[in-house]
Amino acid sequence: MAKNKNLELLTNSLNINNPVTVQVLGICSALAVTVQLEPAIVMAISVTFVTALSNLIISLLRNTIPSRIRIIVQLMVVSFLVIVVDQVLKAFMYQLDKQLSVYVGLIITNCIVMGRLEAFALGNKPLPALLDGIGSGAGYGVILIIVAFVRELFGSGKLFGCQVIPDGMYNIGYENCGFMLNPPMALILIGVIIWIQRARNKELQEK
Repeated sequence: MAKNKNLELLTNSLNINNPVTVQVLGICSALAVTVQLEPAIVMAISVTFVTALSNLIISLLRNTIPSRIRIIVQLMVVSFLVIVVDQVLKAFMYQLDKQLSVYVGLIITNCIVMGRLEAFALGNKPLPALLDGIGSGAGYGVILIIVAFVRELFGSGKLFGCQVIPDGMYNIGYENCGFMLNPPMALILIGVIIWIQRARNKELQEK
């Protein structure tokens, strides 16, 4: 029974409780960092890392945090983890860190992170809180990766910066869709994903 609940914490956010397509959270970064696949994957990993560890830490401290300052404590924990992520990126992936720009820092105010701390970590034990954080981050990351894959492939004919559409296609008249590289296209793609998800899931159709 406990194993089933733990599995649900990991998988629900990938589908019926997805933070982007169901809860409609984290949309801003989804629009901004999905022009290419590589920054989208790094952003997904970063958010998952912060969400998972902040959930775990807040759950461990939940019985010692005074209610009136809980938001301050949560922000301090999240800020520390975001600084760790930012420094690691600066040290090992500097160009990518510059490409992500302010969006790594904005993880501090990401509604997904703060929402899971308030809704789950403060009221549950450390292991479930950790799994919930991993699941929520993974649910967010899956949407980013799907959107970035489509945008980079059809917008520039590349994946991970490498050309995948052969020159022969361009020679016979194929052209990249420049509109894919504009932020509105990310919103349109997310809308299509939401439509497909709700069409395939009756539970979501009732919401």
